[in-house]
Amino acid sequence: MQLLTVSQLTRYLKASLESDPVLQGVWVQGEVTNYSASSQGHQYFSLKDESAQMRCVFFRGAGSLQNRRAALFSPLGAASVKLRNGMAVLARGRLSIYETRGDYQLYVEEVEEAGVGMLHLRFEQLKQQLQDEGLFDEERKRPLPRWPQVVGIVTSPQAAALRDMLRVLRARCPLVRVILAPTLVQGERAPEQIAAALDLLNAQGEAEVILVSRGGGSLEELWAFNEEVVARAIARSRVPVISGVGHETDTTIADFVADYRASTPTAAAAAAVQDMAEWVRALVAHRTRLTELVEDHIDAWRDELARCRRDLLRASPRGQLASERQRLDEASSRLNERMKRVLEHRQERLKSAAQHLHALSPLQTIARGYAVIRHEGTGQLVTSVTQVEASDALDIQVRDGHIRGVVWHVLPDEGEL
Repeated sequence: MQLLTVSQLTRYLKASLESDPVLQGVWVQGEVTNYSASSQGHQYFSLKDESAQMRCVFFRGAGSLQNRRAALFSPLGAASVKLRNGMAVLARGRLSIYETRGDYQLYVEEVEEAGVGMLHLRFEQLKQQLQDEGLFDEERKRPLPRWPQVVGIVTSPQAAALRDMLRVLRARCPLVRVILAPTLVQGERAPEQIAAALDLLNAQGEAEVILVSRGGGSLEELWAFNEEVVARAIARSRVPVISGVGHETDTTIADFVADYRASTPTAAAAAAVQDMAEWVRALVAHRTRLTELVEDHIDAWRDELARCRRDLLRASPRGQLASERQRLDEASSRLNERMKRVLEHRQERLKSAAQHLHALSPLQTIARGYAVIRHEGTGQLVTSVTQVEASDALDIQVRDGHIRGVVWHVLPDEGEL
């Protein structure tokens, strides 16, 4: 048997309680009793049910720290509960022992009214479950299409949020086509209808991005978007999903699962499509750039064409023909000069030969009083009396003409006789 002092046993029990992780973040539901508050803002009370009660302390510092964290991560925002006796609440805190009195008590970090608190607890439990499954991981979220032509919307046809989204879509991108999958957005039947609408748009296959939206409301009114069936429908969607539920301060499970979370329905519509004005600016910029590129291309080809023209002119047969034509002209001139000289030389030779022939011509002899006699029948020159006989016809050529004659008598030279 071990002997312990009261202090030792109390410290042992305190350490045992504080080492149990379940007891360091436990939610306790009960009715407030014995409530009091100190001048420093600390609140002391007990929680009781039909058969038991426990002491609680809600230090001002612990409460303000938890409220700041809750404003960032809780769908309910910062706690603003004013405690009073008889109030049913849900308190979260850590269990320990106040050694001075030996009382075990709950050191409260957050308090909610019982109805709202239960929703908050369900929210946190489902959020933790889906987060553990990886449904919130950024790696599984898909990028939104840059230029969608068809946008699907899951919301109530009577909702003001639908009119706001359509107005934004028409203003930003009037060419986009909208497919509405109508559904309830609050009430017991809403979660199943929202999930079915998401599945229907996926099965239809035309929508390139889906907006899951509704306007603002209380936690209870927005609760359909905190149900597991909606979260899993968003997660299995083949089409990227944008959530736009409530106001900017509202957060739902659908926001965590969606590929993109928008603060409001109108912000969701703006995120789904590009602004047409940006298209126009982009088109103008592209047109300007394209014009510059075309002009640069034309200038480059113009320079290349000029270079080719110069090369072509240098290699053109026209230039060669001009050169050859000049050479031909020069050769022709030289040929003409040479022919002229040859002709002059030939003319001189011909003149000399003519003069020589003239000197040898019988005409010269005839001109001096001699005659040329041809036998008229044979055309032969008659140089001897032996060539003719009496009555032969003769052609006698003298200086200024011809004489026809007939041989009367042939008289040989006496020397021949």
